[in-house]
Order: sequence, then C-alpha cells, then structure tokens
Amino acid sequence: MHTPDNIFISDLDNFQSLVIEASHHKAILVDLWAEWCSPCRVIAPVLEKIATEYKNTLAIAKIEVDEDENMKLAGRYQVRGFPTLILFINGEESGRFSGAKPLSFIRSFIDERL
Repeated sequence: MHTPDNIFISDLDNFQSLVIEASHHKAILVDLWAEWCSPCRVIAPVLEKIATEYKNTLAIAKIEVDEDENMKLAGRYQVRGFPTLILFINGEESGRFSGAKPLSFIRSFIDERL
C-alpha cells in the first residue's frame, strides 16, 4: 500500500511550521512513535486508512521520538507512552490519546473535534 500524500515526517526543527502553523489551515494529527514500539507498528496501517478517509480535512505528522532531538517534543508535550497521538487545530492541542486504538475509536476521536 502506498503512503497517502497527507502523511509526512516531522521533527523538532520543522515542527513549528509543518504542524503548529499548518494546523491553522488543516487539522494535523501528530503520531509520536518509536521503532521498538510494537503498538506503534500496529497503529501505522490504521493511520494510513484515516489519512485516506480524511484527506481533505486532516494531515498526519509522524515523529520518531528516538531520532535526533525529537525526544524534546515528547517532553514538551509530556508524552508518557508510545504511540501518543495529538490533534492540533488552529495551533492548539485539541485532544490526544495513547496506544494502538481501533479505526472506529480514531474516527470518533477526530469527528468529535473537527
């Protein structure tokens, strides 16, 4: 399956522009994940489905917390476990959840906030 166009990689350096500023135009769901995290691998294909379903209203930013300075973002947002998904709308956190959740949960989470 090819990755939808509205899934992109972000990091500490471009987080402000690609997530915070961009969320004024389209909701951004940030996926804070780690390579060693099995629930992170479980949720990845579910997020691809979400990206396809919500392609006009949502983008997904994937941030691997073990890379470079990205753990600072996890600290800034007080992330306690992985994956943690944080929805940004208009530059602000609109909601979050942790763990591999089913498609129906993620749809409801997004629909309640958009």
